Parts: sequence; structure tokens; C-alpha cells
Amino acid sequence: MLGVVGIGHVAIKVTDLDRSLDFYRDRLGFPEMLRLKHDNGETWLVYLRITDDQYLEIFPGAENDRAPGWNANGVNHMCFTIEDLDGTTERVKAAGIALTSEIKPGLDGNRQAWIEDPDGNRIELMEMAQDCLQLQAIRRLHQEPA
Repeated sequence: MLGVVGIGHVAIKVTDLDRSLDFYRDRLGFPEMLRLKHDNGETWLVYLRITDDQYLEIFPGAENDRAPGWNANGVNHMCFTIEDLDGTTERVKAAGIALTSEIKPGLDGNRQAWIEDPDGNRIELMEMAQDCLQLQAIRRLHQEPA
């Protein structure tokens, strides 16, 4: 596996940096870690913490008004793993973020709900079940001889 040990960050380009920071930092609660600036002082990117090992990079200056639709070529969505989906969706709604899909079971056996950021990037909120297909596959991999 070429030494890959995880996904370090996801980077998105946004039309309005302040609006996106309100969504991700202020309403979803991802702390701002740092900003990188161009020589002229303009913000190049903002680094938000998801976990100690995973981050969201937000770049201002998107050319389009909205992210491509779900059927477009490219990244389809981001998925945030959630421990308590019921509580999380209540907090999301209380923060003024509408669910684009209420909690429902996924084909993989997990529970999920969906939201969109201000630029239309789709975000899956997923609570993994103990018997979900991903965990079943991981158990099978661990049982295979090396």
C-alpha cells in the first residue's frame, strides 16, 4: 500500500471564505488551526482541525457558484464519521443547518444523514454500525494470513 497511513486533509475551494468559515468553524465546530497568506497579505487557505490527524483546507476564490452535482466527475462528497448521529443531527439543525436527507440506513448497514455546505459540497454524516459492511471487510482482512 505504498506506505499510506491515512488521509491527511480534504481541500475545497469556496466562493465566500467568511460564509464557509461560519459553516465549518462556527456552526460545525472545526477549530481554525492556521492561515497561510500570499505575499500581498490575502488569505491563501485556512486549515481547520477535524481530528489531530485529519484536516479540512478551505481555499477562497472559487470560480463557480456551486459545487458540481452528485453525478459529476470528481469528488462526490465528504463523509464525517459520527459517534451519536441522533445528537449530532439535532445540534446541526439547532445551528441552522438543514438536513438534505434525514437519518436513514445506508446500503452498507450504517446510519447516515446528509447536509450541504454553502457552496453545495455534499457532506455525509455517518454512524458506523458494529455489523456494517466496512467493519466486516476489515475483520476479514485481519483474519487473512500475511
